[in-house]
Amino acid sequence: MTQYLISFDDGAMDHIPEQDWPDVGKASHAVVREAMGAGVWLFGAGLHRQRASIVATDGMVTDGPFPETKEVIGGFSIVDVPSREEALAWAARIAGACRCAQEVRELMPDPEHDAWLRRVGR
Repeated sequence: MTQYLISFDDGAMDHIPEQDWPDVGKASHAVVREAMGAGVWLFGAGLHRQRASIVATDGMVTDGPFPETKEVIGGFSIVDVPSREEALAWAARIAGACRCAQEVRELMPDPEHDAWLRRVGR
C-alpha cells in the first residue's frame, strides 16, 4: 500500500463559527474512527497556531517560518491506502468533516518504515 499525507493550511478553518466547533470535532473524530476501522489510519493531528522554530543542519535554531513562506500546515492525516483514488476519497471525507479543502500528497516509500509496520502488525 502507499502512504499519503492529507493536510490543510493554517487558517483554513477560520471561517467556522465558534458555536460550530463541537460539531466539527465530532465529525472529524468520526472520520478518524472510520479510517481506523478500515485499517488505513496511521496518524494525524492539528497543529497549534504558533511560530515554528527552524533547526538548520548545523543545529542553529531560528524562529520561522520565514516571511517568504506563503502557507503553513494547520493539520494533517497520514493514511496507508492501495491507490491515490482511495486517498482522495478519504481526503473528501476529511474535507467535509473539517469544512475546509485538503491537499493530498504521496509520501516517498521507506523500506525501513515498511519493515517496522510489518513487525508491529500493520
